[in-house]
Amino acid sequence: MLPLLLAALAVNEGDFTVRDFRFASGETLAELRLHYRTLGKPELPAVLVLYGTTGSSTQFLGESFAGVLFGPGQPLDASRFFIVIPDSVGHGGSSKPSDGLRARFPHYAYADMVELQQRLLAHLGVTHLRLLVGTSMGCMHGWMWTERWPRFMDAALLLACLPVQIAGRNRMMRRMIMDDIRAGDLRGATQILFFMTSAPLVQQAQAPTREAADAYSEEWLKKRLASEDPDDMLYAFDASRDYDPSPALDKIETAVTAVNSADDQINPPELGILEREIKRVRRGKAVVLPIGPQTRGHGTHTNAAAWKDHLEELLSQVPAPK
Repeated sequence: MLPLLLAALAVNEGDFTVRDFRFASGETLAELRLHYRTLGKPELPAVLVLYGTTGSSTQFLGESFAGVLFGPGQPLDASRFFIVIPDSVGHGGSSKPSDGLRARFPHYAYADMVELQQRLLAHLGVTHLRLLVGTSMGCMHGWMWTERWPRFMDAALLLACLPVQIAGRNRMMRRMIMDDIRAGDLRGATQILFFMTSAPLVQQAQAPTREAADAYSEEWLKKRLASEDPDDMLYAFDASRDYDPSPALDKIETAVTAVNSADDQINPPELGILEREIKRVRRGKAVVLPIGPQTRGHGTHTNAAAWKDHLEELLSQVPAPK
């Protein structure tokens, strides 16, 4: 099904080179490669889609995302929108530590990632976005986008994050992952990642017996470790170190719908942070999806069927500029 879907959507790939890029840390890279994928024609209204920590643009080309959003008659029909999905620095096909520099690679932060995303759009001729969709890390990038370029987009759908600095258990888990990697324990770090992103109800359904649970966890780790690079993972988690959009939330002009799910172990609803902070966003709306057959814990952000209606509502309430 997936190859047929991709063929029908006509996904294009490319690389954009930025020379002598200076990072917020003061470090520089003589030649920085940004890989990206696009769907649709450049003259159409543009949509920027951003993914989560250690992800890549390929994760949005599966049935649960592209198959629900990008096809004919769907909310982000690729015949009506120009969809841009970049591989942020440190991820996917873009420049990253595992290319060879390893620990000598510049220590990028979210501000660098957002700046490079904007440069990519300029390279592609995009001067305005109809919509930004961000998931997890991409959701946090989305909050930064709405503050840094308040009139650059009509609307933002921000999935699975909070508009405050990373603290509490979220920060503790990230710190443990980084400490494990620095100690040479990539398996331990990956196990923590599993618990960050999984959800009890989903895992109970997937593995209802002791034997099934053992087999599932071992297979998940085997697949994940086969593709995980310790330096790339360390840098990706460290990039969130100074994220905190909370001081400027009242300056956001974009219409924002922020969606979390009640079974998200990273952004659990009992914190009440999203409901508190969204009141400071003039055109903001917060949604916490109840646990149900479509939620997948933190991974609900990539299961578009769970939140597609909120995307459609957002677009219908924000007229496109004439």
